[in-house]
Order: sequence, then C-alpha cells, then structure tokens
Amino acid sequence: MTITNDRARLLIVDDSADTRELLDRNLSSQGYRVLTAADVAQALTILGSTKIDLVITDLKLPGVSGLELVRHVSENFKDTEVMMITGYPSVEGAVAAVRSGAQEYLTKPFTKEELLAAVRRVMERLKLRATDRVATEESPKLPLGLIGDSASLRTLLQAVARCATSAAPVLLSGEYGTGKALVARAIHCAGPRAQAPFIPVVSDGVAEEVLAKQLFGHADPHDKTLRRAGLLELADAGTVYFREVSHLPLSIQEDLSAILRDKQLTPPDSNQTRPVDFRLICDTQRDLRALTSRGAFLEDLYVRISIDAIHVPSLRDRGKDILLLAHHFLRQYATELGKSAPTFSDRALDAIKAYPWPGNVGELENVVRQLVLTIDGPSLDVSDLPAHMRFSAIGAATLNRSLADVEAEHIRDVMTTVGGNQTKAAQILGINRKTLREKLKQSKSSPSE
Repeated sequence: MTITNDRARLLIVDDSADTRELLDRNLSSQGYRVLTAADVAQALTILGSTKIDLVITDLKLPGVSGLELVRHVSENFKDTEVMMITGYPSVEGAVAAVRSGAQEYLTKPFTKEELLAAVRRVMERLKLRATDRVATEESPKLPLGLIGDSASLRTLLQAVARCATSAAPVLLSGEYGTGKALVARAIHCAGPRAQAPFIPVVSDGVAEEVLAKQLFGHADPHDKTLRRAGLLELADAGTVYFREVSHLPLSIQEDLSAILRDKQLTPPDSNQTRPVDFRLICDTQRDLRALTSRGAFLEDLYVRISIDAIHVPSLRDRGKDILLLAHHFLRQYATELGKSAPTFSDRALDAIKAYPWPGNVGELENVVRQLVLTIDGPSLDVSDLPAHMRFSAIGAATLNRSLADVEAEHIRDVMTTVGGNQTKAAQILGINRKTLREKLKQSKSSPSE
C-alpha cells in the first residue's frame, strides 16, 4: 500500500518544545499526521499503541539518548524508519546513527526545504518496501522487486548470488530502465553488509564542488571546527552505489580511485587521513572502455570498479517476463488507487509482447500506470494503449513521410511515455538533454501538414 502524506504518521522526539512545534507545523502543512514526544519514555508509549511510519528524533535527549531510541526502533519496528537530527554534528555521531538504523541524518540548523526533502526520501523508501512486499506475495520469490522467470533473468540472479558475498567492486551495465538500481540493492542485501547502509549517489547535474563535499565531507558552515561526514564515511561497512558513474568529474574519479586503492580518504579541508570501509557498486549505460580510450574516463578507476561486471538484460530480451511485469504493475497500481484490477485483452497482450520497449521496465511501468489512471472499464484493449504501441501492433507504418516527421513523432511519443521528463527521454533516445530541447523546439516551430 502506498504511503501518502495524509496517511503517514510521523513521531517527533525532542526535549525542546519550540523545536517540536516548528517541526509539527512544517510537516503538518504537507499533510503528514504528526505526534510529538519530549523524551524516549513518551516516544515508546506512543510507539506501543500507534503505527508510526517515521520517527524523527534528536540525538541529545534527557535520560535515554536518541541513539538508543534509533537502535530500539530499528530492531523492534521493521516497518518504521528513523531520522536523526542534532545540534552537535560529528562524524562519529553520524556514523553511529546510520549504523544503528537511522536512514537520514540532519544537522541543526536546517531549512524547511532540507527537512521536507529528507522526509520525502524516507517516504519513497517506505513505498518501495511496500511494493517489494506485493511483488513477493504475487510473483516468484525473487529479491527486492525483481520479477520474472526468463532464462536471462535467472542468469542475472546467478550473477547476483555469485558476487554478493564478495567485497570486490561491481560494475552493472545495461540500458536505461532495465532495473540496475534493483540489482544493486539485491547484491547489497544478499551479502554480509546487508544490515549496514546502502547509499545511492547521483552525480549528473551536480556541481563538482558540491559533489566533492557530499562524498568526502566538509567543514560545518556554521562552525569551522566541526565537520559534516561525507557519504563515503556514512557508508561505513555498507555499500555505496554510483548511478551512471561516467558522469563523475575526472578530479573526483582520481580521488575515488585513490580511496579504493588505499582504503582511506583525506577530506579536502583536513590533513587527517580517515579509514573507510565500503563496498562499491557502479552502473552505466555507456561504453566505459571506449571513454577511457578518449580520456573521458579514468582508466585506473575503470579497472578498479569493473573487477566483477554484470550485464542487466533489456526487457525485449526477457521474453515472457514482459507479461508477468505488465500484470504485476496492473495489480499494483489498481490496488493503490482502490480499484478493481482490469484485465488485458488478447490483442492488448499481443501488442505489449510485440512492442520493443526502448525504455525497458521503467517504460512498461509508466504505460501501465497511465492505463490504470485513465481507463475505468473492466478490460484493457489494444485501442487503450498509447498511439505508438497501437501503430506497431497493427503495422500501420507509412512510407510517404519525411525522416524529420518520423523522428519528431517518435520524440513526442517517448516524451508522453515518460510523463514529460526530459532527462529520461534523452536517455531512451540516446541523446543529451540539450539536443533533445533543440529537437523539441524544432518540432514545435515546424508548420503542421
């Protein structure tokens, strides 16, 4: 069941009445149901009688500490997430909080936007966990939402099992939307680091200086004598997962390669070397070997991160998994909307099987979600599918159109499929966002025929 703002219950634990009131006001304004407690004893009373989705606790509390509350919730309430807040930032405190079970760590003072962004990340994790539970109940017993029974998926799962117990870095390759993030999490959860943090890193669109601070830590902007731990330190004994590693700036590639070699880092604002212990998983859609030959990717880093390489198959190479996934998403989104799940007609299933799915599982999920949102009848026929799928289903291609017209229509179809997300559309089309924007501008300025 999806966690939404107006149904999620949040418990704020802080001995400051002003802080409780501020957090309550900010979160209630977003539709969350908020309860408050002044100490751990009050918090435990509430937890014992009320289903709580997220506990937001201060580190310094009278009597029993917030860290002990984090550990208690982590070990006794499997469906409850925890966020730690503190006015006393330290690397040791952050690492201890994360290792005890806190999924987010905020340092006072923080802005309303930082608070809400952290809570939204927790809500997304709760939603993913609920989705995984549905997939486990209705599909073959596969890890973390991986659904299917094809030979290519079984081969993938064998590779996951093979490398899960190793500490060596893993490089996942495959097209956009194939589920590389699920595979990365499956590797983490199947190995000895499963109880430690799993920290994803997205570098695309992040300024180099900002990314360096996120990864390696930096001095606290309000007190230069204190440091905020970087993600590589917070991942202690766990896993760091780099999405599209080719986007990393070369300077950060060099630092990361040195860290993998030495198992330690030196923060940019410090002369003190710090040991680090994390398992690295990276993914890419690009040919990193070709990038190294052009000097666009550091060869030393490529060698270090590709010790164990796994290719994640495209959806069109997974055969019968396409229909298993289509039915899974149909049930999932119908349940979330409180609707009876419709059925696919034979013609619709034929069209779904015949379509090449350039956006892979992500595109299939978006199509099915849109169908459930817009179609109210008991069945879904080929006429209900997106236009570009109907065309491929009935072979209605024409030969009297210019290449520019065909390209423009395909771009519009992809944009519709991904809900207007230009980043996703550019990835599916194999072009950068600047080129996509130019092509969209050209198609709008072209005279209609």
